[in-house]
Amino acid sequence: MPDSRNNPELANYHLLVSRIDELTDGITNRFAAQIACRAGCSDCCRHITVFPVEAAALASALALLPGESRRHLEEGGDMPPEGPCPLLCDDRCRAYADRPIICRTHGLPLLTAIDGEQRVDYCPENFRDMSSLPGDGVMNLDTINRTLVAINARFVQETGDPRFRGTERFSIADIVRLALGQPFPGQVGG
Repeated sequence: MPDSRNNPELANYHLLVSRIDELTDGITNRFAAQIACRAGCSDCCRHITVFPVEAAALASALALLPGESRRHLEEGGDMPPEGPCPLLCDDRCRAYADRPIICRTHGLPLLTAIDGEQRVDYCPENFRDMSSLPGDGVMNLDTINRTLVAINARFVQETGDPRFRGTERFSIADIVRLALGQPFPGQVGG
């Protein structure tokens, strides 16, 4: 698999990722003293599912992992759908630079509507010394998700890779199998 950053089918996704990174970097820099999330903190790193566009980008990145990191994936064996993320090794993500959007934003202040009521959610370890957050320190999760859904729909429609059509969500285990060239349950054409 070639590097996904050079894949024109993923250009919109990488543009969204760069904008998300700008937002998250701004928030983490501004509120560094209030954010407990650090390398090695992996309690929130669970086995998740992602859209095909994120699966394609992550599988491309995983396919390029060097030696020991790749061996870790190859020797991963059974990856149950519950529990820690299969990409964790010693509480660190093997694909941190290429992690999905949910992983990039998790723990930071996210505005979302739940049962018609707007709510800000973040890791309970963060912002312990603050009673409120300024509006420009909060990301709108619904806007992020709508944008990701639109980018994914276009990717699925335009991709020349049949593995990403017909499957609405990919587990991290599915993505590891894609990166390693292995079939996975429900794979189109596999």
